[in-house]
Amino acid sequence: MTEGQKYDYENVTPKQAIEIQKDLRSRIALTPLDREAGIIAGADLSFDRGSPVVHAGIVILSVPELELKAHSLVSAHVEFPYIPGLLAFRELPALMKAWSQCECIPDVLILDGHGIAHPRRMGLATHFGIVADKPTIGCAKNVLMGDYQEPAPEKGAYSELRENGEQIGIVLRSRSNVNPIFISPGHRVTFEDTYRVIMQALGTYKLPETTRQAHRLVNELRRGDIQPGYAEY
Repeated sequence: MTEGQKYDYENVTPKQAIEIQKDLRSRIALTPLDREAGIIAGADLSFDRGSPVVHAGIVILSVPELELKAHSLVSAHVEFPYIPGLLAFRELPALMKAWSQCECIPDVLILDGHGIAHPRRMGLATHFGIVADKPTIGCAKNVLMGDYQEPAPEKGAYSELRENGEQIGIVLRSRSNVNPIFISPGHRVTFEDTYRVIMQALGTYKLPETTRQAHRLVNELRRGDIQPGYAEY
């Protein structure tokens, strides 16, 4: 039984969700990757406005080429409401369905959200990592919490994201002279792994190619331009 199978995500209340996060927090392991990441994945979701349907996708890319190797797409109904700090309960069930279709298993999965840079250290990337028992990294466009110094303007510059003296993330200049992104370990990676893998995943844009490709495909799925399922290239 995986961690996720212990909980009924479709019927959990917000109060119960917070208790689940507290329960899972003790299982967070910020341990080094056991090998260099040769295959990385990205995950994203797209919602129909005013609809309970969510479209979730996972893309798998090679490193260092960043060539798309496979994708897994699903559409599903979402039950949990939008509540900041509890987004994993809204997004995780569909992402896990997409994950269960994957035949090519990546070394690291980068999720569009936070890892431990979360009030209870249980952002989407951390929650997913514990449930799937896989290395995960959170990569977000906006800060959720914490204090930081603005990093230098060149690509690759970074500063630490901290809360009450504890490092909870990295503020990374992913492209020169653009606003930084906010990355944090999810599960089974270190801060050093987090920085290195995200740098490997960057192309010429602000967001990692993992996030960009996943975002493109889930929107194609939402528009009906592509069908759900798993495919290799």
